[in-house]
Amino acid sequence: MSNPELLPLRKGTEHTVKIESLAYGGRGIGRVQDFVIFVDRALPGQTVKILLYRKRKGFGEGRILEVLKESAFVETPVCEHFGLCGGCKLQHLQYTAQLEQKRLQVEDSFRRIGGLPNFKVTDTIPADPIYAYRNKMEFTLSNRRWVTADEPEDVPRNFALGLHIPGRFDKVLDIHSCHLQPEIGNTILRVVREIALENGLKAYDPKTHIGFLRHLVIRYGHRTQEIMVNLVTSYENLELLEPLITGLKTQVPEVTSIVNNINTRKGDTAYGEWEILLHGEPFIREMIGELTFHISANSFFQTNSLQAERLYETVRTAARLTGSEIVYDLYCGAGTIGLYLARDAREVIGLEIAPFSVDNARTNAELNGIKNAQFIRANLDTYFGSPRKIGPPPDVVVVDPPRVGMHADMVKALVKLSPGRMVYVSCNPTTLARDAQGLMSAGYDLTQATLVDMFPHTAHIETVAEFVKS
Repeated sequence: MSNPELLPLRKGTEHTVKIESLAYGGRGIGRVQDFVIFVDRALPGQTVKILLYRKRKGFGEGRILEVLKESAFVETPVCEHFGLCGGCKLQHLQYTAQLEQKRLQVEDSFRRIGGLPNFKVTDTIPADPIYAYRNKMEFTLSNRRWVTADEPEDVPRNFALGLHIPGRFDKVLDIHSCHLQPEIGNTILRVVREIALENGLKAYDPKTHIGFLRHLVIRYGHRTQEIMVNLVTSYENLELLEPLITGLKTQVPEVTSIVNNINTRKGDTAYGEWEILLHGEPFIREMIGELTFHISANSFFQTNSLQAERLYETVRTAARLTGSEIVYDLYCGAGTIGLYLARDAREVIGLEIAPFSVDNARTNAELNGIKNAQFIRANLDTYFGSPRKIGPPPDVVVVDPPRVGMHADMVKALVKLSPGRMVYVSCNPTTLARDAQGLMSAGYDLTQATLVDMFPHTAHIETVAEFVKS
Protein backbone atom coordinates (compact mmCIF):
# COMPACT_ATOMS: atom_id res chain seq x y z
CA MET A 1 0.00 0.00 0.00
CA SER A 2 1.33 3.43 -0.91
CA ASN A 3 2.07 6.00 1.74
CA PRO A 4 -0.58 8.78 1.37
CA GLU A 5 1.96 11.37 2.46
CA LEU A 6 4.08 10.52 -0.60
CA LEU A 7 1.22 10.77 -3.10
CA PRO A 8 1.48 13.55 -5.69
CA LEU A 9 -0.01 16.79 -4.36
CA ARG A 10 -2.81 17.11 -6.87
CA LYS A 11 -6.36 18.30 -6.52
CA GLY A 12 -8.59 15.41 -5.51
CA THR A 13 -5.92 13.40 -3.68
CA GLU A 14 -6.19 12.31 -0.04
CA HIS A 15 -3.51 12.98 2.57
CA THR A 16 -2.85 12.59 6.28
CA VAL A 17 -2.14 15.94 7.95
CA LYS A 18 -1.23 16.96 11.49
CA ILE A 19 -2.74 20.36 12.34
CA GLU A 20 -0.14 22.68 13.83
CA SER A 21 -2.12 25.86 14.52
CA LEU A 22 -4.91 28.07 13.21
CA ALA A 23 -4.49 30.63 10.43
CA TYR A 24 -6.06 34.07 10.62
CA GLY A 25 -9.64 33.37 9.58
CA GLY A 26 -9.91 30.16 11.62
CA ARG A 27 -8.71 27.37 9.31
CA GLY A 28 -6.24 24.77 10.51
CA ILE A 29 -2.67 24.78 9.18
CA GLY A 30 -1.01 21.50 8.27
CA ARG A 31 1.82 20.41 5.97
CA VAL A 32 2.47 17.61 3.52
CA GLN A 33 6.03 17.42 2.19
CA ASP A 34 6.55 21.00 3.53
CA PHE A 35 3.59 22.12 1.44
CA VAL A 36 1.14 24.21 3.50
CA ILE A 37 -2.49 23.11 3.47
CA PHE A 38 -5.32 25.09 5.07
CA VAL A 39 -7.97 22.73 6.41
CA ASP A 40 -11.57 23.81 7.06
CA ARG A 41 -12.81 23.29 10.65
CA ALA A 42 -9.58 21.59 11.77
CA LEU A 43 -8.18 22.13 15.27
CA PRO A 44 -4.60 22.38 16.57
CA GLY A 45 -3.40 18.97 17.70
CA GLN A 46 -5.67 16.96 15.40
CA THR A 47 -4.37 14.43 12.90
CA VAL A 48 -6.83 14.25 10.01
CA LYS A 49 -7.30 12.57 6.68
CA ILE A 50 -8.14 15.32 4.19
CA LEU A 51 -9.21 15.72 0.59
CA LEU A 52 -7.12 18.32 -1.21
CA TYR A 53 -9.92 20.15 -3.00
CA ARG A 54 -7.91 23.11 -4.23
CA LYS A 55 -4.23 23.62 -5.01
CA ARG A 56 -2.69 27.00 -5.62
CA LYS A 57 0.82 28.32 -5.93
CA GLY A 58 2.39 27.94 -2.51
CA PHE A 59 -0.56 26.40 -0.62
CA GLY A 60 -3.53 24.08 -0.84
CA GLU A 61 -6.98 23.84 0.73
CA GLY A 62 -8.35 20.69 2.29
CA ARG A 63 -11.55 19.25 3.69
CA ILE A 64 -11.63 16.76 6.57
CA LEU A 65 -12.65 13.21 5.61
CA GLU A 66 -11.81 11.62 8.95
CA VAL A 67 -10.33 12.66 12.30
CA LEU A 68 -7.58 10.13 13.03
CA LYS A 69 -6.47 11.70 16.32
CA GLU A 70 -8.53 14.19 18.27
CA SER A 71 -7.24 17.51 19.64
CA ALA A 72 -6.80 17.92 23.39
CA PHE A 73 -8.61 21.25 23.05
CA VAL A 74 -11.81 20.03 21.39
CA GLU A 75 -15.10 21.31 22.80
CA THR A 76 -18.65 20.10 22.18
CA PRO A 77 -20.48 22.92 20.31
CA VAL A 78 -23.58 24.22 22.09
CA CYS A 79 -25.32 25.33 18.90
CA GLU A 80 -27.43 23.01 16.74
CA HIS A 81 -26.47 25.05 13.68
CA PHE A 82 -22.71 24.82 14.20
CA GLY A 83 -20.84 23.98 11.02
CA LEU A 84 -23.62 25.23 8.73
CA CYS A 85 -24.24 28.95 9.33
CA GLY A 86 -20.57 29.88 9.59
CA GLY A 87 -21.11 32.45 12.33
CA CYS A 88 -19.13 30.62 15.05
CA LYS A 89 -16.20 28.89 13.38
CA LEU A 90 -14.40 28.15 16.65
CA GLN A 91 -17.20 26.97 18.91
CA HIS A 92 -15.64 23.47 18.90
CA LEU A 93 -12.38 24.82 20.36
CA GLN A 94 -11.93 25.48 24.09
CA TYR A 95 -12.03 29.20 24.82
CA THR A 96 -8.55 29.38 26.37
CA ALA A 97 -7.18 27.72 23.22
CA GLN A 98 -9.08 30.24 21.06
CA LEU A 99 -7.28 33.06 22.87
CA GLU A 100 -3.93 31.34 22.49
CA GLN A 101 -4.40 30.87 18.74
CA LYS A 102 -5.45 34.49 18.26
CA ARG A 103 -2.37 35.64 20.16
CA LEU A 104 -0.15 33.50 17.96
CA GLN A 105 -1.79 34.93 14.83
CA VAL A 106 -1.11 38.52 15.93
CA GLU A 107 2.51 37.69 16.72
CA ASP A 108 2.94 35.84 13.43
CA SER A 109 1.61 38.83 11.48
CA PHE A 110 4.09 41.18 13.14
CA ARG A 111 6.97 38.81 12.49
CA ARG A 112 6.15 38.13 8.83
CA ILE A 113 4.73 41.51 7.76
CA GLY A 114 5.92 43.97 10.38
CA GLY A 115 9.53 42.80 10.36
CA LEU A 116 9.67 42.20 14.13
CA PRO A 117 11.08 38.69 14.67
CA ASN A 118 10.89 38.91 18.47
CA PHE A 119 7.45 40.54 18.75
CA LYS A 120 5.24 39.42 21.63
CA VAL A 121 1.69 40.42 22.56
CA THR A 122 1.87 42.32 25.84
CA ASP A 123 -1.46 41.18 27.29
CA THR A 124 -4.64 39.30 26.34
CA ILE A 125 -8.00 40.41 27.73
CA PRO A 126 -10.63 37.63 27.54
CA ALA A 127 -14.33 38.26 27.06
CA ASP A 128 -16.86 37.70 29.81
CA PRO A 129 -19.45 36.40 29.04
CA ILE A 130 -18.47 34.30 26.03
CA TYR A 131 -22.09 33.66 24.91
CA ALA A 132 -25.08 36.01 24.53
CA TYR A 133 -22.68 38.95 24.17
CA ARG A 134 -23.70 40.53 20.86
CA ASN A 135 -25.76 43.75 20.97
CA LYS A 136 -26.70 43.47 17.30
CA MET A 137 -27.80 40.52 15.17
CA GLU A 138 -28.72 40.82 11.50
CA PHE A 139 -30.85 38.02 10.08
CA THR A 140 -31.92 37.55 6.47
CA LEU A 141 -35.37 36.56 5.17
CA SER A 142 -35.28 34.61 1.93
CA ASN A 143 -37.52 32.40 -0.20
CA ARG A 144 -34.50 30.17 -0.90
CA ARG A 145 -34.09 28.06 2.19
CA TRP A 146 -31.12 25.77 2.72
CA VAL A 147 -32.70 22.45 3.68
CA THR A 148 -30.52 20.30 5.93
CA ALA A 149 -30.30 16.52 5.74
CA ASP A 150 -32.17 15.98 9.03
CA GLU A 151 -35.15 18.20 8.18
CA PRO A 152 -38.46 16.62 7.03
CA GLU A 153 -39.16 16.49 3.31
CA ASP A 154 -42.25 18.69 3.61
CA VAL A 155 -40.40 21.59 5.28
CA PRO A 156 -41.36 24.86 3.54
CA ARG A 157 -38.54 25.63 1.13
CA ASN A 158 -39.79 29.07 0.14
CA PHE A 159 -39.26 30.73 3.54
CA ALA A 160 -36.20 31.07 5.76
CA LEU A 161 -35.31 33.48 8.54
CA GLY A 162 -31.70 33.12 9.56
CA LEU A 163 -28.14 33.43 8.29
CA HIS A 164 -26.50 32.91 4.91
CA ILE A 165 -24.77 29.65 4.18
CA PRO A 166 -21.05 30.57 3.80
CA GLY A 167 -20.24 31.31 0.19
CA ARG A 168 -23.90 31.26 -0.92
CA PHE A 169 -25.60 34.64 -1.32
CA ASP A 170 -28.79 32.88 -2.45
CA LYS A 171 -29.24 30.31 0.35
CA VAL A 172 -30.30 31.04 3.93
CA LEU A 173 -30.25 28.62 6.85
CA ASP A 174 -33.38 28.83 9.00
CA ILE A 175 -32.09 29.72 12.48
CA HIS A 176 -34.08 28.70 15.56
CA SER A 177 -31.63 29.75 18.23
CA CYS A 178 -28.43 31.79 18.14
CA HIS A 179 -26.26 31.59 21.23
CA LEU A 180 -24.36 34.80 20.47
CA GLN A 181 -27.41 36.96 21.18
CA PRO A 182 -29.47 37.31 24.37
CA GLU A 183 -32.25 34.72 24.67
CA ILE A 184 -34.95 37.29 24.00
CA GLY A 185 -33.55 37.60 20.49
CA ASN A 186 -34.50 33.98 19.87
CA THR A 187 -38.02 34.77 21.08
CA ILE A 188 -38.18 37.63 18.55
CA LEU A 189 -36.96 35.26 15.82
CA ARG A 190 -39.76 32.81 16.64
CA VAL A 191 -42.47 35.48 16.78
CA VAL A 192 -41.46 37.11 13.48
CA ARG A 193 -41.24 33.72 11.74
CA GLU A 194 -44.64 32.56 13.00
CA ILE A 195 -46.46 35.79 12.16
CA ALA A 196 -44.87 36.04 8.70
CA LEU A 197 -45.92 32.48 7.83
CA GLU A 198 -49.41 32.83 9.31
CA ASN A 199 -50.05 35.98 7.28
CA GLY A 200 -48.43 34.84 4.05
CA LEU A 201 -45.80 37.58 4.06
CA LYS A 202 -43.37 36.88 1.22
CA ALA A 203 -39.66 36.64 1.87
CA TYR A 204 -37.36 38.39 -0.59
CA ASP A 205 -35.85 36.51 -3.53
CA PRO A 206 -32.21 37.61 -4.07
CA LYS A 207 -32.29 36.43 -7.70
CA THR A 208 -35.63 37.73 -9.00
CA HIS A 209 -35.77 40.63 -6.48
CA ILE A 210 -39.41 39.86 -5.73
CA GLY A 211 -40.76 39.66 -2.20
CA PHE A 212 -41.41 41.95 0.77
CA LEU A 213 -39.42 40.96 3.89
CA ARG A 214 -35.63 41.31 3.53
CA HIS A 215 -33.95 41.51 6.95
CA LEU A 216 -34.66 41.37 10.66
CA VAL A 217 -32.13 43.36 12.69
CA ILE A 218 -32.22 43.19 16.50
CA ARG A 219 -30.28 45.63 18.68
CA TYR A 220 -29.91 45.34 22.47
CA GLY A 221 -28.83 47.65 25.24
CA HIS A 222 -27.04 45.24 27.58
CA ARG A 223 -26.79 47.91 30.30
CA THR A 224 -30.23 49.45 29.72
CA GLN A 225 -32.27 46.41 28.59
CA GLU A 226 -33.72 48.45 25.72
CA ILE A 227 -34.41 46.52 22.50
CA MET A 228 -34.89 47.67 18.91
CA VAL A 229 -36.43 45.58 16.12
CA ASN A 230 -35.66 46.83 12.61
CA LEU A 231 -37.83 45.28 9.88
CA VAL A 232 -36.14 45.83 6.52
CA THR A 233 -38.49 45.56 3.55
CA SER A 234 -38.14 45.93 -0.21
CA TYR A 235 -40.93 48.52 -0.42
CA GLU A 236 -43.15 50.55 1.87
CA ASN A 237 -46.41 48.93 2.97
CA LEU A 238 -47.44 49.52 6.58
CA GLU A 239 -50.63 47.48 6.12
CA LEU A 240 -48.57 44.35 5.44
CA LEU A 241 -46.39 45.09 8.47
CA GLU A 242 -49.29 45.61 10.88
CA PRO A 243 -49.50 41.95 12.07
CA LEU A 244 -45.76 42.00 12.86
CA ILE A 245 -46.00 45.32 14.69
CA THR A 246 -48.98 44.16 16.77
CA GLY A 247 -47.49 40.74 17.44
CA LEU A 248 -44.14 42.11 18.61
CA LYS A 249 -45.78 44.68 20.89
CA THR A 250 -48.07 42.10 22.52
CA GLN A 251 -45.89 38.96 22.55
CA VAL A 252 -42.53 40.65 23.26
CA PRO A 253 -43.41 43.72 25.37
CA GLU A 254 -39.72 44.15 26.23
CA VAL A 255 -39.21 45.60 22.73
CA THR A 256 -38.92 49.39 23.17
CA SER A 257 -38.43 50.44 19.53
CA ILE A 258 -39.70 49.12 16.19
CA VAL A 259 -38.61 50.72 12.92
CA ASN A 260 -39.04 49.91 9.23
CA ASN A 261 -36.12 50.52 6.90
CA ILE A 262 -37.04 50.40 3.22
CA ASN A 263 -34.38 49.17 0.79
CA THR A 264 -35.64 49.11 -2.81
CA ARG A 265 -32.16 48.45 -4.23
CA LYS A 266 -30.91 45.08 -5.40
CA GLY A 267 -27.89 45.15 -3.08
CA ASP A 268 -28.24 42.79 -0.13
CA THR A 269 -27.92 45.30 2.68
CA ALA A 270 -29.93 45.98 5.81
CA TYR A 271 -29.47 49.74 5.41
CA GLY A 272 -32.63 51.45 4.18
CA GLU A 273 -33.03 54.39 1.86
CA TRP A 274 -35.54 55.79 4.32
CA GLU A 275 -36.91 54.79 7.70
CA ILE A 276 -40.35 54.80 9.36
CA LEU A 277 -40.78 54.75 13.12
CA LEU A 278 -43.41 52.16 14.07
CA HIS A 279 -43.19 52.03 17.86
CA GLY A 280 -41.32 53.84 20.65
CA GLU A 281 -38.31 56.00 19.84
CA PRO A 282 -36.05 55.78 16.75
CA PHE A 283 -33.12 54.66 18.91
CA ILE A 284 -32.18 52.66 21.97
CA ARG A 285 -29.81 53.70 24.72
CA GLU A 286 -26.68 51.86 25.75
CA MET A 287 -24.07 52.67 28.37
CA ILE A 288 -20.31 52.22 28.22
CA GLY A 289 -18.75 53.20 31.50
CA GLU A 290 -20.54 56.34 32.67
CA LEU A 291 -21.49 57.43 29.16
CA THR A 292 -24.89 56.95 27.53
CA PHE A 293 -25.18 56.49 23.77
CA HIS A 294 -28.13 56.70 21.42
CA ILE A 295 -28.03 53.85 18.90
CA SER A 296 -30.26 54.17 15.85
CA ALA A 297 -31.03 51.43 13.34
CA ASN A 298 -28.07 52.30 11.10
CA SER A 299 -25.58 53.47 13.72
CA PHE A 300 -22.16 51.89 13.98
CA PHE A 301 -21.54 50.69 17.52
CA GLN A 302 -19.14 48.15 18.96
CA THR A 303 -21.01 44.82 18.76
CA ASN A 304 -20.00 43.65 22.24
CA SER A 305 -21.02 46.36 24.71
CA LEU A 306 -19.53 44.79 27.82
CA GLN A 307 -16.19 44.02 26.19
CA ALA A 308 -16.17 47.47 24.57
CA GLU A 309 -15.69 48.93 28.06
CA ARG A 310 -12.53 46.85 28.44
CA LEU A 311 -11.40 47.81 24.93
CA TYR A 312 -11.88 51.53 25.54
CA GLU A 313 -10.17 51.31 28.92
CA THR A 314 -7.23 49.67 27.15
CA VAL A 315 -7.15 52.57 24.67
CA ARG A 316 -7.37 55.04 27.54
CA THR A 317 -4.41 53.41 29.29
CA ALA A 318 -2.35 53.42 26.09
CA ALA A 319 -3.17 57.10 25.39
CA ARG A 320 -1.72 58.11 28.80
CA LEU A 321 -3.65 61.37 28.94
CA THR A 322 -3.01 63.97 31.62
CA GLY A 323 -5.75 66.48 30.75
CA SER A 324 -3.64 68.81 28.62
CA GLU A 325 -3.57 66.87 25.34
CA ILE A 326 -5.21 67.49 21.97
CA VAL A 327 -6.54 64.12 20.77
CA TYR A 328 -7.45 63.28 17.18
CA ASP A 329 -9.92 60.38 16.93
CA LEU A 330 -9.65 59.14 13.33
CA TYR A 331 -12.24 56.82 11.77
CA CYS A 332 -14.26 57.81 14.84
CA GLY A 333 -17.63 56.27 13.86
CA ALA A 334 -20.25 57.39 16.37
CA GLY A 335 -17.51 58.97 18.49
CA THR A 336 -17.55 56.34 21.23
CA ILE A 337 -13.77 56.15 21.76
CA GLY A 338 -13.26 59.92 21.52
CA LEU A 339 -16.08 60.64 23.97
CA TYR A 340 -14.70 58.01 26.36
CA LEU A 341 -11.32 59.83 26.29
CA ALA A 342 -12.71 63.37 26.44
CA ARG A 343 -12.83 63.50 30.25
CA ASP A 344 -9.03 63.10 30.32
CA ALA A 345 -8.16 65.38 27.36
CA ARG A 346 -8.07 69.09 26.70
CA GLU A 347 -9.89 68.62 23.40
CA VAL A 348 -10.99 65.72 21.16
CA ILE A 349 -11.41 66.14 17.40
CA GLY A 350 -13.09 63.21 15.64
CA LEU A 351 -13.08 62.61 11.88
CA GLU A 352 -15.33 60.14 10.05
CA ILE A 353 -16.62 59.76 6.47
CA ALA A 354 -20.17 58.48 7.21
CA PRO A 355 -22.51 61.44 7.73
CA PHE A 356 -25.01 59.60 9.96
CA SER A 357 -22.12 58.47 12.20
CA VAL A 358 -20.93 62.06 12.54
CA ASP A 359 -24.49 63.10 13.44
CA ASN A 360 -24.63 60.30 16.02
CA ALA A 361 -21.30 61.41 17.50
CA ARG A 362 -22.50 65.00 17.88
CA THR A 363 -25.76 63.82 19.44
CA ASN A 364 -23.90 61.57 21.88
CA ALA A 365 -21.57 64.42 22.87
CA GLU A 366 -24.56 66.63 23.62
CA LEU A 367 -26.36 63.79 25.42
CA ASN A 368 -23.44 63.36 27.80
CA GLY A 369 -22.76 67.06 28.26
CA ILE A 370 -19.31 66.78 26.68
CA LYS A 371 -18.25 70.17 25.35
CA ASN A 372 -14.58 69.53 24.56
CA ALA A 373 -15.25 67.21 21.59
CA GLN A 374 -16.05 68.12 18.00
CA PHE A 375 -16.75 65.81 15.07
CA ILE A 376 -16.05 66.49 11.39
CA ARG A 377 -17.08 64.60 8.27
CA ALA A 378 -13.95 63.70 6.28
CA ASN A 379 -12.63 61.11 3.86
CA LEU A 380 -9.42 60.21 5.65
CA ASP A 381 -7.87 58.65 2.54
CA THR A 382 -7.50 62.16 1.11
CA TYR A 383 -8.42 64.64 3.86
CA PHE A 384 -4.90 65.54 4.98
CA GLY A 385 -3.57 65.70 1.42
CA SER A 386 -4.72 69.29 0.91
CA PRO A 387 -3.69 72.23 3.06
CA ARG A 388 -6.24 72.79 5.81
CA LYS A 389 -6.29 73.38 9.54
CA ILE A 390 -8.86 71.55 11.65
CA GLY A 391 -7.52 72.72 14.97
CA PRO A 392 -4.39 72.57 17.11
CA PRO A 393 -1.92 69.84 16.15
CA PRO A 394 -2.49 66.57 18.02
CA ASP A 395 -0.51 65.32 20.97
CA VAL A 396 -2.18 61.92 20.72
CA VAL A 397 -3.84 60.26 17.72
CA VAL A 398 -6.23 57.32 18.01
CA VAL A 399 -6.97 55.43 14.79
CA ASP A 400 -9.63 52.73 14.43
CA PRO A 401 -9.65 52.00 10.67
CA PRO A 402 -11.75 49.43 8.79
CA ARG A 403 -10.50 45.90 8.14
CA VAL A 404 -8.39 46.99 5.15
CA GLY A 405 -6.33 49.21 7.43
CA MET A 406 -5.13 52.70 6.56
CA HIS A 407 -4.49 54.06 3.10
CA ALA A 408 -0.76 54.55 2.45
CA ASP A 409 -1.35 58.31 2.21
CA MET A 410 -3.01 58.23 5.63
CA VAL A 411 0.09 56.64 7.15
CA LYS A 412 2.20 59.42 5.63
CA ALA A 413 -0.26 62.03 6.89
CA LEU A 414 -0.03 60.62 10.42
CA VAL A 415 3.73 60.94 10.35
CA LYS A 416 3.43 64.57 9.20
CA LEU A 417 0.99 65.31 12.03
CA SER A 418 3.83 64.15 14.29
CA PRO A 419 1.91 63.29 17.48
CA GLY A 420 3.99 62.14 20.40
CA ARG A 421 1.82 59.06 20.81
CA MET A 422 -0.46 56.99 18.60
CA VAL A 423 -2.97 54.31 19.60
CA TYR A 424 -4.03 51.98 16.78
CA VAL A 425 -7.21 49.92 17.29
CA SER A 426 -7.28 47.11 14.74
CA CYS A 427 -9.70 44.37 13.73
CA ASN A 428 -7.18 42.81 11.32
CA PRO A 429 -3.68 41.84 12.52
CA THR A 430 -2.26 41.63 8.99
CA THR A 431 -3.12 45.21 8.03
CA LEU A 432 -2.11 46.38 11.52
CA ALA A 433 1.33 44.81 11.04
CA ARG A 434 1.64 46.39 7.58
CA ASP A 435 0.72 49.86 8.86
CA ALA A 436 2.93 49.41 11.92
CA GLN A 437 5.88 48.73 9.65
CA GLY A 438 5.23 52.07 7.91
CA LEU A 439 4.99 53.95 11.19
CA MET A 440 8.11 52.35 12.63
CA SER A 441 10.14 53.11 9.50
CA ALA A 442 9.10 56.76 9.96
CA GLY A 443 10.44 57.01 13.50
CA TYR A 444 7.82 55.52 15.82
CA ASP A 445 8.46 52.73 18.33
CA LEU A 446 5.87 50.03 18.98
CA THR A 447 5.88 49.88 22.78
CA GLN A 448 3.07 47.40 23.43
CA ALA A 449 0.15 45.54 21.88
CA THR A 450 -2.87 44.16 23.72
CA LEU A 451 -5.29 41.60 22.33
CA VAL A 452 -8.88 42.32 23.41
CA ASP A 453 -11.17 39.43 22.48
CA MET A 454 -14.38 41.07 21.32
CA PHE A 455 -15.89 38.07 19.55
CA PRO A 456 -15.52 34.68 21.27
CA HIS A 457 -16.01 31.58 19.07
CA THR A 458 -15.28 33.58 15.92
CA ALA A 459 -12.04 34.21 14.05
CA HIS A 460 -12.20 37.99 14.58
CA ILE A 461 -9.28 39.60 16.40
CA GLU A 462 -9.12 43.06 18.01
CA THR A 463 -5.72 44.48 18.92
CA VAL A 464 -4.71 47.77 20.55
CA ALA A 465 -1.16 48.86 19.64
CA GLU A 466 0.71 51.80 21.21
CA PHE A 467 3.29 53.78 19.24
CA VAL A 468 5.60 56.42 20.68
CA LYS A 469 7.63 58.89 18.66
CA SER A 470 11.33 58.07 18.93
